[in-house]
Amino acid sequence: MNKTVLSFLCHPDDTEFMCAGTLALLKAKGWDIHIATMTPGDCGSTTHSREEISKIRRKESANAAAVLDGHYHCNELEDVFVMYDKPSLTRTIEIIRKVKPTIVFTASPQDYFIDHENTSHLVRTACFACGIPNVETPGAKAYSVVPYLYYADPLEGKDIFGSKIDPKIIVDITSVIETKGEMLSRHKSQRDWLLAHHGMDEYIESMKRFAAGRGSQNGCKYAEGFRQHLGSSYPQDNILKAELENLVTEKQ
Repeated sequence: MNKTVLSFLCHPDDTEFMCAGTLALLKAKGWDIHIATMTPGDCGSTTHSREEISKIRRKESANAAAVLDGHYHCNELEDVFVMYDKPSLTRTIEIIRKVKPTIVFTASPQDYFIDHENTSHLVRTACFACGIPNVETPGAKAYSVVPYLYYADPLEGKDIFGSKIDPKIIVDITSVIETKGEMLSRHKSQRDWLLAHHGMDEYIESMKRFAAGRGSQNGCKYAEGFRQHLGSSYPQDNILKAELENLVTEKQ
């Protein structure tokens, strides 16, 4: 089995908030780690230009991935303009074909921001289309395996109407919470941005509070939640359970 996992979310730091703990556990099991974002986070600043903050955040993302000896990829779309269209989808398929992942994590189909939701739809289609030879991508050939696809939690665990979205799969990340925090801390530019735009401080502590909430659903200190895509042609077994064993709880 090709032990490569790809977290393909929307913005720099989304992976670190939502699934970096599970990536760290997989790393310990011998998996190669790849992190991709749809955008470089070009609107994530009140003081830098788009070009300046993009350069900063690409470097921060690479530094975060490096904590797990991982690789970072950027799809180079624009914040607020992540569209479900042919150019964006072609670029998304290209990244997946180049990485050749067995497991893919992406954003929740229901989330607070349309960029996240469109990311979810793009990655979902790309996982299905990556093995179709007549779907052409520059510099990347069709990759014949449909990856296991998991949706991470939405921000604050709720949809745009405030309804809770309960994960079906809970991963105990207590043993790697400090690694998750270290990865998040590499996104230094975002503490000031979140404080200015969202009134949100305690960058790492807010991540830990959410992880603690998910942990309380599983009798552990910290956890991450997921839902698995089980549509036709996608793998039907839960490879996270097979790889991480007693750290994974499946909910009915």
